[in-house]
Amino acid sequence: MKRTLLILTAAIIAMTSCGRKPQPPVAEKIPFVVESNGNERVDNYFWMRLSDEQKNAETPDSQTVKVLDWLNAENDYADAVMKHTEPLQQKLFEELKGRIKQDDETVPYLDNGYWYNTKYLPGREYPVLYRKKDGTDNPEVMLDVNLLAEGHEFTSVSGASPSPDNNLLAYGIDHVSRRQYTLQFRDMNSGELLPDNILNTTGQTVWAADSKTVFYISKDPETLRAATVMMHVLGTPSSEDKVVYNEDDETFSVYLGKTKSKKYITIVSDQTLTTEVRLIEAENPAGTVKVFEPRRVDHLYSVEHLNGTFYIQTNADGAKNFKLMSCPENRTGMASWKEVIPHRPDVLLQNFEVFDNYIVANERIKGLTNLRIISLADKSEHFLDFGEETYTAGISINPNANTTLLRYSYSSLTTPNSVYDYDMAARTKTLLKQDSVLGGFDKNNYETKRLWATAADGTQIPVSLVCRKGFTQDGTAPMLLYAYGSYGSSTNPSFRSNIISLLDRGFVYAIAHIRGGSEMGRQWYEDGKLLKKINTFTDFNDCARFLINEKYTSAEHLYAMGGSAGGLLMGAVANMEPELYNGIIAQVPFVDVVSTMIDETIPLTTFEWDEWGDPRKQEYYDYMLSYSPYDQVKAQDYPNMLVTTGYWDSQVQYWEPAKWVAKLREMKTDDNILILDINMTAGHGGASGRFERLKTTALEYAFMLDLEGIRK
Repeated sequence: MKRTLLILTAAIIAMTSCGRKPQPPVAEKIPFVVESNGNERVDNYFWMRLSDEQKNAETPDSQTVKVLDWLNAENDYADAVMKHTEPLQQKLFEELKGRIKQDDETVPYLDNGYWYNTKYLPGREYPVLYRKKDGTDNPEVMLDVNLLAEGHEFTSVSGASPSPDNNLLAYGIDHVSRRQYTLQFRDMNSGELLPDNILNTTGQTVWAADSKTVFYISKDPETLRAATVMMHVLGTPSSEDKVVYNEDDETFSVYLGKTKSKKYITIVSDQTLTTEVRLIEAENPAGTVKVFEPRRVDHLYSVEHLNGTFYIQTNADGAKNFKLMSCPENRTGMASWKEVIPHRPDVLLQNFEVFDNYIVANERIKGLTNLRIISLADKSEHFLDFGEETYTAGISINPNANTTLLRYSYSSLTTPNSVYDYDMAARTKTLLKQDSVLGGFDKNNYETKRLWATAADGTQIPVSLVCRKGFTQDGTAPMLLYAYGSYGSSTNPSFRSNIISLLDRGFVYAIAHIRGGSEMGRQWYEDGKLLKKINTFTDFNDCARFLINEKYTSAEHLYAMGGSAGGLLMGAVANMEPELYNGIIAQVPFVDVVSTMIDETIPLTTFEWDEWGDPRKQEYYDYMLSYSPYDQVKAQDYPNMLVTTGYWDSQVQYWEPAKWVAKLREMKTDDNILILDINMTAGHGGASGRFERLKTTALEYAFMLDLEGIRK
């Protein structure tokens, strides 16, 4: 989409060419009353919101033209403000790109007689999916995403899944970045596409055993909720597809799976507090759909099946951090469940993997991930030793049960992503691959630390930190502090090759493992959601203050970054204690909390109520209003700010950051930088290519480096 040259844009360009300071666009104020249960709020920038119909219309209406003109003016202003950094941005882009091994590939894994892996070819943006029949040396291309991307500004492929007979490949493709995937099917022998084409799905498919029946999930066209499980028989019109299960509760979404035994297809209804699993026998796709354990509020569980036994990870009976149970496959009722791994108040059971002779538990202890190996023969157990102070490890792809080898991944803030095979019987590990980091990277030049900041209520908050060796702790160094802190999602201290560009220019990089994630267990999450959500924001500010007091940095050199719900965090801390930060980068920020949570037509809203609260209830309305970044913008000085968004974002609609920036421009009392960068062809995840997305990173880094006076 080409930018429209407005009078406003022309003025920005003219001022820049004359050497004058670019002037930001000023948004028109059109009062609009937002009502909810008798509560009224005036939103002066509600007019920036467009419907999907307006965005997709061949001929834009007057409002669409007005909104596009505004967004394009913001982009032009951002370009003008950052124009002097373009050489630095280009240098950073080449530097970031130069660390990536262009002919990289993943470690192959064996499944159903074939070895599968993914390769990136020199100069190409997208992956190529390969397979090779076991015992042969002839790899074949399953799918070249580069070919699918030709002629499109955005391309995402999801859920590539070979049929059980290895003859067909199902996958979803999205060229809009709205996460509405079209399912396609490829004949693996001829390379031809089948005529079957299914619109508006999640992109995920699960095959029945007959290799002609597939299950998929259709999305609600308005809310984009993954709500309906469908069954499609290849060669028949999609209009004849059968509804297998429809999730009527609008606070739930559904996803599909298949047990390790390949005997059962699973339909999982899921929301923040409750899970319900249904089973279909893969050999009988048209058969009865059975509920494994009926839903009840506050019961979360997942199931796996192998060798006639179901394994259940559950929080039942007060097991807040989860426990592992088992039962025979013909008696799934809770009365038949027997304990395999008990609940422990200080250990979070994150997930598990089953083998014929072993169970592997991925556990989190004091914020760090651990892999626990349990022998089914004699119940003996041991842990893997990783040997670093702060790191992340996780179970990788393990499709085969009849093996003693565990495939797992490992990395730290100084150790590139690594893939190992661990022999659970011999207790030996083999490094299969460690990501190559080009450009002269040497892990011995860097060091990591694990620190503990004290929150205002006395809670100890873990902080992971990395810097160049020889760092002087005198408060003069610039620092980038990152966090997320929502949905129970833990931010692991894993390797990030991009931050080397900051570390080598004197920055310190830190992660604040604040409440709202699950780093310290399920209670850590509970203490950062709903009516305790403000803990997430105060934790971050307390970590910032701790790092300043310990002289890792100072307020004049501290930068904060977060995306999506982490962008909400950025908006909240900017309102609460703006003096702590010299700059803030808010990526696709969720900042208009109340308006979004009261509008059930907005994608993702209804099943978010258990995370943020239901604003139809006055207590939650008032609490959300007390921290909602858009509503709490006030007349005060704010840090320098860079805000990013995507026009096609389905998770955080573009108008949230756009309205927020407009209101900040109206209210703030400083002359600090405030720019909004809108990717007009992308959604929540930004650009789709592996190199193209680095341009946004280069912009973000140039924003901070320029404020630090670092021009090279």
